[in-house]
Amino acid sequence: MIEARHLRVLRAVATTGSFSAAGRELGCTQPAVSQQMKALEASVGTPLLIRSGREMRLTQAGEALVRHATGILAGLTAAEEEVAAIAGLRAGRVRLVSFPSGSSTLVPTALAALRDAHPGTRVSLEEAEPPASVGMLREGDCDVALAFRYEGAPGAEEWDDLVVRPLLSDRLVGLVPERHPLARAGYSGSVSIGDLAEEPWIAGCPRCRGQLVQVCETAGFTPRIDFATDDYPAVVGLVGAGLGVAVLPQLAVESVRPRGARTVTLEPAVRREIVALTLPDLAQVPAVAATLDQLARAAAR
Repeated sequence: MIEARHLRVLRAVATTGSFSAAGRELGCTQPAVSQQMKALEASVGTPLLIRSGREMRLTQAGEALVRHATGILAGLTAAEEEVAAIAGLRAGRVRLVSFPSGSSTLVPTALAALRDAHPGTRVSLEEAEPPASVGMLREGDCDVALAFRYEGAPGAEEWDDLVVRPLLSDRLVGLVPERHPLARAGYSGSVSIGDLAEEPWIAGCPRCRGQLVQVCETAGFTPRIDFATDDYPAVVGLVGAGLGVAVLPQLAVESVRPRGARTVTLEPAVRREIVALTLPDLAQVPAVAATLDQLARAAAR
């Protein structure tokens, strides 16, 4: 096997013309240069240098190896510089996948802070709901996945093979039209989801829709879902127009302006756990670790 250190010594000998001069250039002894040249010749299986008077001259094989060594060593130097830049967060890339309400709340604050701290690090953003986003992480299509799962939900997704950075516990809140009896001025109590059993419902994303049906059935009724949409602003708009009620994560409500709608506290409390996920090996990459840290700081705010 040809080693880079041997190529550097060979190039120095070719440039200076002797083992002793190459040693002075490289900061090592003449015997050390001779030993490394013998090791290189043993690796390639042919002589690379012949003595001509007081100088060393390259054989045809030596000339060929030096010619290639220039490009190889230049590439190694460039690679070392690039890796050092990434390790020092002067460069790097992170592919982030997030669900929509996370993209509009946690992600902007985290990425702005990351850019301020490490302007050389580039982050791309794509939106996907779990479990699709978690699948993308496991398939190598992203480096960090912002995901969630509902507490106590049957068949909850397992993340045992991943690095899990907990971010926050996001409580579900009720959303009713502002003229609804439960939204009247001065109302300050909590609402049982059973109080909304006879209302028409607007449901959110498929996963949230399933959670809604489960919570309602636990309370003893099946919700009459008149409208369903993955778009949170659309859910809020439909509620604000008086077309029904909804249950949304608090984070989703914070990402839109609920005109014509009011939030109410639901009991018993239902929460979803929001986390940032990555693979164990990726967690050691400085840019990925910095992204996880900034997401955690954004959640803490």
